[in-house]
Amino acid sequence: MVATTTSEDLKARRKAAGAACNRWLSRQKVPAPDLLRALADAATEDEQDAYGSGGEVELLEKEVAELLGKPAAVFVPTGILAQQSALRVYADRAGTQRVALHGLSHFLQHELNALEEVHHLRIERLTSEPRQPRPDELAAIPGHLAAVALELPLRDAGFVLPTWDELVLFSEACAERGVPLHLDGARLWESTPYLGHSLAEVAALATTVYVSFYKGLGGLSGAALAGPEDIVAEVRRWQRRLGGTPYTLFPYAVSARAGLRDVLPLMGDLHQRAIELADALRTAGFRVFPEPPHSNSFRVYAPRPAEQIELAAVRRMEATRESISYIWQPADVPGWSWVELVVTPDTLRWDVDEVGKAFGELLEE
Repeated sequence: MVATTTSEDLKARRKAAGAACNRWLSRQKVPAPDLLRALADAATEDEQDAYGSGGEVELLEKEVAELLGKPAAVFVPTGILAQQSALRVYADRAGTQRVALHGLSHFLQHELNALEEVHHLRIERLTSEPRQPRPDELAAIPGHLAAVALELPLRDAGFVLPTWDELVLFSEACAERGVPLHLDGARLWESTPYLGHSLAEVAALATTVYVSFYKGLGGLSGAALAGPEDIVAEVRRWQRRLGGTPYTLFPYAVSARAGLRDVLPLMGDLHQRAIELADALRTAGFRVFPEPPHSNSFRVYAPRPAEQIELAAVRRMEATRESISYIWQPADVPGWSWVELVVTPDTLRWDVDEVGKAFGELLEE
């Protein structure tokens, strides 16, 4: 009898193999011991905040406001808290609970229906197609809206961005209608190379902007909401109401500022490497989406069932102590699978041809 590998066995093997790895293609986090040592070295009494006020947190807020060209910014422990608070502020001001969102947005896919359950907002879907929404889809939603939100890039559609001209037209459509535009910029740092404009130029198209510090920048955690001073002040009140002001946010602020200093300048290089890797992976027998990638992240599709290529990936990890992919998932097309590839500073240490060869090995077994 041939022994079979269950999904739980494979998960356990991946976890064990990952713990033994000494080389990673796509690692977004600084190793915890190194980061904690850096935090300890930086921890002077003057730099610590008190319940999110002062110290490194205040310095971070000023830095983000300047980068995004906004009058003010507030640091918040999570993006979910930051964005829900912003939409709640817009709804309270507008006298309507209706907000327009993409059906694949983080708000609707990953937050347990909090906008409706917690804030009693009414969701109007711009579209649920795997692309950015269009001005005509906004125009098709009748009546008064409190706000419109765009996720840049749209992660659950494959990290898809609009072109700069498309983004400008959508922003103008919101302005003509008199409805605030909010940018879910969890990966906004990574979007500027494709858009071809600065962070401040992108942010100028919206009233408020959310950015994350733990994804592309590799911070411990945390987010910021930038915009007009009065809106930011109201978001601070919701942050307090919803328990978002622990005694200190110092470690998160320090790691966020380190990411702005060390990783943000690499975004152009990361996007270019993503384009180069997409070409190499196509040559190795894979397909990619978007083609070419819009940011440093894209989807890789393989002509092999998920359970088979995942087993090949785990076996390769065990043999080489190298991690080249996350867990492979079944694709919509039978017999195909997909995985997200996120290009990080670690990725720049790999040769492009080396990555193509490593992935190609997953199709050979």
